[in-house]
Amino acid sequence: MRAMHVMAGAAEGGAENIMLESVLALAEAGVEQHVVTRPDNAFRVQKFREAGIGVDVAPFNNSWPFPTRRTLAEAIKQFQPDVIEYWMGRAGQFAPKQYRARSIAWYGGYYKLSRFANCEWHVGLTIDLLRHIREQGVSEDRSVIVHTYADFTGEAPASRAALSTPDDAPVALALARLHEKKGLDTLLDATAKIDGLYVWIAGEGPIEAELKAHCARLGLDDRVRFLGWRNDRGALLAACDVVAFPSRYEPFGTVTVDAWAASRPLVAADAVGPAAYVKDGVNGLLVPKNDVDALADALRKVTTDKALAAKLVAGGRASYEAQFTKTVFQRDSLALYEKVAAHAGPFGA
Repeated sequence: MRAMHVMAGAAEGGAENIMLESVLALAEAGVEQHVVTRPDNAFRVQKFREAGIGVDVAPFNNSWPFPTRRTLAEAIKQFQPDVIEYWMGRAGQFAPKQYRARSIAWYGGYYKLSRFANCEWHVGLTIDLLRHIREQGVSEDRSVIVHTYADFTGEAPASRAALSTPDDAPVALALARLHEKKGLDTLLDATAKIDGLYVWIAGEGPIEAELKAHCARLGLDDRVRFLGWRNDRGALLAACDVVAFPSRYEPFGTVTVDAWAASRPLVAADAVGPAAYVKDGVNGLLVPKNDVDALADALRKVTTDKALAAKLVAGGRASYEAQFTKTVFQRDSLALYEKVAAHAGPFGA
């Protein structure tokens, strides 16, 4: 099986992590792969090359698409893939029409079908994204769910001392882009209501200065750590006590799976993505969006009630094992690829 992946995403982000880890998991499963992506993420490109995966880079500039089209056309001609997967809408807009039968659109958000006009196959990350795809007119036999996965086996915990955090303090971890949609202001407001709670916020984004100023106004500078973008989220998860996921808008949110995979209790706001998978009191605590008091109460309960935390960890682990392991991801991806390749036939035939 030969698979090409096309990604025009940001330098860093949740979808970009999903793509990286998906490609690496497929390499472990024996899939020959090639990647076409932007040149602005040395970490991701290095990981691909270390795994023996060829990489071409292109600007993916819609205003001047010709260099990207040439790079992509040449890469396809040289690699001769059985399937081509376009990760998110911008990449999909560059899909060549002549390879439509072997082209897969990947939806990490509610993209318009028109962005994938030259993709015959469509993958939704969640139940609701699959509904969105089919409501736009894609047939059931051309659309499927392939859930993401997480695997933090053997990850050593990050040093609390290095993050100026006492060993005995309760720590809530937020893995999020610093954007209004992520509800991090709600998390800060909730933290101000919980004595002794430390918070680590790992991510970058446009409202960093606003969040830091809000943190200072709340008098939380001694208990909140802004960590910037981190490629060691497994280590952070291993060192925290609870995962906080207060997003106002979230098509899915891989943080849910990360918490479950790392055996950490999860407190999530009821954005559409988490609400579809988190069962309140079973595999996490689900609170209303923008509700500071509810979020504070949930975080306080999880960090003080060891029995509750253990129950949520067990429930989360069961959900993880059922749907979100690397083995499940590899199985479902390969099943889709085999179906697409059989439909499209040999390259060049």
